[in-house]
Amino acid sequence: MGVISYEHEIISSIPPAKMFKAFILDSDNLIPKVLPQAIKCVEIIEGDGGPGSIKKITFGEGSQFNYVKHRVDGIDKENFTYSYSVIEGDALMGTLESISYEVKLVASPSGGSICKSTSKYHTKGDFEITEDQIKAGKEKALGLFKAVEAYLLANPDAY
Repeated sequence: MGVISYEHEIISSIPPAKMFKAFILDSDNLIPKVLPQAIKCVEIIEGDGGPGSIKKITFGEGSQFNYVKHRVDGIDKENFTYSYSVIEGDALMGTLESISYEVKLVASPSGGSICKSTSKYHTKGDFEITEDQIKAGKEKALGLFKAVEAYLLANPDAY
């Protein structure tokens, strides 16, 4: 098994506390509302939503995948960090054991936030993930983040 890692940063005009609340803590409700073509629904199938919980994400009509299950690995509401792992589903494409993500929101000098994320692809056997596959994953994550940001800008009293 190999591990391929990449780091990515996204800058937002939304302060970290507000973005964390919307993008992380309420994402199960908000993302299906703002991007139903991408995410149809999110349901907690084990646990209370905290570390150790298992969530099933059912993708929308616009996705090439049906579902994934992810395990919440950690949440730190004080430091705006969240970690989780995709542990099952067709998005693993039969070539990945899992994908782990760590997300941290920090204040930017302009009063907004910087979303720093690290993704680790745990491959099966000697499979190697391509740059195009990593780029596609980055673009989907950026799309989700920007959709939440746009919602918050359009609804300044939300969260």
